[in-house]
Amino acid sequence: MTRTVYVNGDYLPEGEAKVSIFDRGFLMADGVYEVTSVLDGKLIDFDGHVKRLWRSLAELEMTCPVGEADLLAMHRELVARNGIEQGMIYLQVTRGNPGDRSFLFPAADLPGTIVAFTQDIPNMADAPAAKTGLKVITIPDLRWSRVDIKTVQLLYPSMGKMAAKKAGVDDSWFTDEAGAVTEGTSNNAWIVKGNRIITRALGNDILHGITRAAVLRFAREAQFEVEERAFTPEEAHGADEAFSTAASLFVMPVVEVDGKPVGTGKPGPVATRLREIYLDEMRKAAI
Repeated sequence: MTRTVYVNGDYLPEGEAKVSIFDRGFLMADGVYEVTSVLDGKLIDFDGHVKRLWRSLAELEMTCPVGEADLLAMHRELVARNGIEQGMIYLQVTRGNPGDRSFLFPAADLPGTIVAFTQDIPNMADAPAAKTGLKVITIPDLRWSRVDIKTVQLLYPSMGKMAAKKAGVDDSWFTDEAGAVTEGTSNNAWIVKGNRIITRALGNDILHGITRAAVLRFAREAQFEVEERAFTPEEAHGADEAFSTAASLFVMPVVEVDGKPVGTGKPGPVATRLREIYLDEMRKAAI
């Protein structure tokens, strides 16, 4: 089946979708994006993703070509047209096509470019990795200092994914100059010690994860202690559990860091329970 995608107000077969070579998203990585999960044909935490989109756009002095109601309608239309039961919708907004290449921002009234497409992932909620856990390595965090803006400049995270692949593991966790973990290549990083769950505090150095925010809320409601602070790979080695969170992962156990097992080296009860709670609560609230 040919996938239907969205480009600037039109629904098109993916083979017919085109964006100008002068689009600043292509030339300058001058754009932002969001990824919204789909479960049972419904959108997960859509409101949170839209709020973060508005924040990212505002930080770059950009506007979205369409409003929230139209974004919701578009997401639902893509789900329906592509028959998505489980998967994701990728949305990208760029500053648009000024007609030539320039480092300066074009006029504020230039129409932006907006594109979106689906990714069908039938086993997303029942991913085998949730039962075996992920293995990660740590590498220096060499990204720009405004990681809190969800921009499309993802070259270094891609390099981090490739470094993990070459090392025979699943992902990389980034570390700052002090040696503390910032986050994963496309996810937030966590450790568990006893009844205490630890994840780095919000700042310009990590993405303000929508899944992260939900998991923090559910963890507190489940009477876990929550500590938002930096932690080191050495702390992860001595932790009872570790896990990553993202729209594409939900809550995913991490069982090894830099070749050393975390806890028993198998998914632990806290990450497993938080994944169950997250999926249950998100399904209830899906739209």
